[in-house]
Amino acid sequence: MPQVLELTIAKFHSGLREGTVTCRGLVEAYLRRIEEYDQPPGLNAFVVLNPNALNRAGELDAEIRRTGKLRPLHGVPAVIKDNYDTHDLQTAAGSLAVKGSLPPDDAYQVRRLREAGAIVLGKSNMAEWAFSPYQTVSSVAGTTRNPYDLERVPAGSSGGTAAAVAANLGLVGLGTDTGNSIRGPSSHCCLVGVRSTMGLTSRDGIVPLYLRNDVGGPLCRTVEDAARVLDVIAGHDPADPITRLGVGKTPESYTAYLDSNGLKGKRIGVFRYYTDQPTTDPEVLKVFEKAIDDLGSGGSDIVDPVEVPGFDGLTEDIWCRTFRRDLERYLATLGDPPHRTLKSIVDSGLYSDYIAERLRDMLEAPEPSCGDLFTEPKNIRLREAVVGAMDEARVDAMAYPTWSNPPRLIGDMESPAGDNSQKIPPHTGLPGLTVPMGFTYGDLPAGLQMVGRLFGEHTLVQIAYSYEQATRHRRPPDGFPSL
Repeated sequence: MPQVLELTIAKFHSGLREGTVTCRGLVEAYLRRIEEYDQPPGLNAFVVLNPNALNRAGELDAEIRRTGKLRPLHGVPAVIKDNYDTHDLQTAAGSLAVKGSLPPDDAYQVRRLREAGAIVLGKSNMAEWAFSPYQTVSSVAGTTRNPYDLERVPAGSSGGTAAAVAANLGLVGLGTDTGNSIRGPSSHCCLVGVRSTMGLTSRDGIVPLYLRNDVGGPLCRTVEDAARVLDVIAGHDPADPITRLGVGKTPESYTAYLDSNGLKGKRIGVFRYYTDQPTTDPEVLKVFEKAIDDLGSGGSDIVDPVEVPGFDGLTEDIWCRTFRRDLERYLATLGDPPHRTLKSIVDSGLYSDYIAERLRDMLEAPEPSCGDLFTEPKNIRLREAVVGAMDEARVDAMAYPTWSNPPRLIGDMESPAGDNSQKIPPHTGLPGLTVPMGFTYGDLPAGLQMVGRLFGEHTLVQIAYSYEQATRHRRPPDGFPSL
């Protein structure tokens, strides 16, 4: 049985080339860990496992023997959030209303992963319909817990993917982010999460929350693994016209920017809007200040602070509730879905109590008239203000804590949450990346978020990798040791 604790793609592929590990052996190792560590301690990260994973691993082992070559993600067991279409596994978006729904084909990103040699290990639990940034609770699978403290939340809505990858129950993961849901769970679970530029990756085959804000992307234990996944999922997809914007704007490989000296010569702005809030936890602030010092020690010039004039006014009433329209368009792609309308879902009663009021609000919301992030005036004004502030300060990226407070206890919806991800990337289209920046109160992870320029993921990868290599904050949760 291969050693899987903190395994990386590069280490696994090195073992494949040397013949010391096999794809099947790795899948077996993860399945054994899932059996031991998912349900017994109550982590509850997975909804369904792929019954064909071992067979697929065997096919990929045979391919190596036959060709002597590895695909970019050859044999990599991937954890896929339950709102990505998978032709062979249910896609329920956490809701009993569509439990058992089998889409006709894979989401674009899932198809790209499989073509690159990845193995879909299973589907992960999520906040139902991706409604909550705070917790990962669904009517399909219940509550997912944070592997660093099983009494606490992994944030939402991609908490199942985050918990699984953090506890080493899969090699890499995919989540989605409408306002927080890649970056938040990554921060709470000591992971690297990438919300890419709107238009870099396709949204086709992802159950929408607000399509105009939705982005899918990687949750991984290292910047390098996130870069490898981003290489595979980025690209033009005719099924998602917004990806035309990314044509010609991606490097040959994001791995070319994995430079341990990548901080040298960079200018990083400190966005104090969030740290100046009175509810910011002092321990989060302490590790954030240390992170800024470390960025400077690595060779970057720190501009502190960078301010966006009129930020509160620019972000006021900027959300546009497109859920009903987007969901019903998605349901129409399924052929014979359990429900075709949001009203049918609401009338079914097949959903968690905590989302009932929001579902009804979505049903009663007026028909949206907003455009996408690149045509809607509100979004254009905000993006121009943020980029203008970056231009004036001559910075390559802005930094702030991903969350200003530690993970809440399960069931606590009253104490300060500290979610700092809802305002800039979701409404500007700019990319955001979170990387571990340390721990608060002993063993509660905290994340450092960096926002870059449109299609500037390569710069964020360069900064984050250099910071990661210098600080090495990532560590696995204590309760999930090697078997």
